[in-house]
Amino acid sequence: MSDIDPKELKILSDILALVLEDQPGQSATALEALRNRAKRNATTGGALKNLFQTIAADPEKAKPARASKTRASSRASATKAQTDMSDTYRAQLQELRNNIVSLDRKLRSANAQNETLKSELYLTLQARAEMQAQMAQIQSLGQYQRRMTIVIATVAGLLAGIAGAELYHSFFPPHISTASENARYLY
Repeated sequence: MSDIDPKELKILSDILALVLEDQPGQSATALEALRNRAKRNATTGGALKNLFQTIAADPEKAKPARASKTRASSRASATKAQTDMSDTYRAQLQELRNNIVSLDRKLRSANAQNETLKSELYLTLQARAEMQAQMAQIQSLGQYQRRMTIVIATVAGLLAGIAGAELYHSFFPPHISTASENARYLY
């Protein structure tokens, strides 16, 4: 803060005077103008406070000492700073472009991988459905075989029982009772 522009100092003092006015419309407008000017110049509240402290400590700094020389050198340094900043911005812009291209490639790769995984999932679901159909068919075939086995075993058991009874009767003939023997059961 070696030199303070007197024009800026006058504008700042006018705005501050309007902020302290009793008329609310002018005060609000001046306060908004002060905020906008601070944002545009990237001035913080602390920097403004330091400015006032500098002016209060040494009022000579507010006067233009070497106005023409200072303005020319400040313009040259501003032009150089703008060139440096534009080179910096170009480098940042190129870096951002490279990042966008890289992210675009990664996005396309992820989309392709996603499509591949979707097709694999579809094939897996289809294979699962086929396996479930085969399992259901095998289970129903197993139940059919069990039922057939039970029916065959029952028929075989009946046939074996009948054959066994006939065989028994063929070896041991039944006792044939006469009518007189059966008469005792009548009375």
